[in-house]
Amino acid sequence: MKIEDFAANTPELRIERYFAGRTHAWGVFEDRFGTLRRSFTVAIDGRWDGRELVLDERFLYADGETERRVWRIARTAEGRYEGLADDVIGTAVGRSAGNALNWTYEMALKVGNDRWHVRFDDWMWLQPGDALINRANVYRWGLWIGTVSLFFLPEGRLARPDAVNAAETRPAAAE
Repeated sequence: MKIEDFAANTPELRIERYFAGRTHAWGVFEDRFGTLRRSFTVAIDGRWDGRELVLDERFLYADGETERRVWRIARTAEGRYEGLADDVIGTAVGRSAGNALNWTYEMALKVGNDRWHVRFDDWMWLQPGDALINRANVYRWGLWIGTVSLFFLPEGRLARPDAVNAAETRPAAAE
């Protein structure tokens, strides 16, 4: 995929607007064999000051483990972002167009008592009703090891009438 493929798609995704305030997320990690390895929820507090987006992410895994990551993301140009976090190696790079964002970065990922150097290739797509779908392929040593799927909803915008499928709002046909 190329980010330009999504330029005409709506609604427009601007992460600095989307993640301002509290956002909730639900996710799973499936390994390359399709086995569900982890499920989790995330509470995200976002703050945009006009220059930097700070995302304070608090993860709760189904096994009770918790984790926190704080992202500092700058919009470097129209549709371009760079970000830093403690467990991210180097700088994350993002490009957006239309309803999509492609976010790539390397991370020292905690796996048991070890840290694995992995690469994430994240794709996010904003849907009507403010649902944001995120699919991230994860690579280690250049080999695909699994996929993270996440679904985001901003607090206070959890349900919008304009997100209803038009086919569901038509009157039923007379029998």
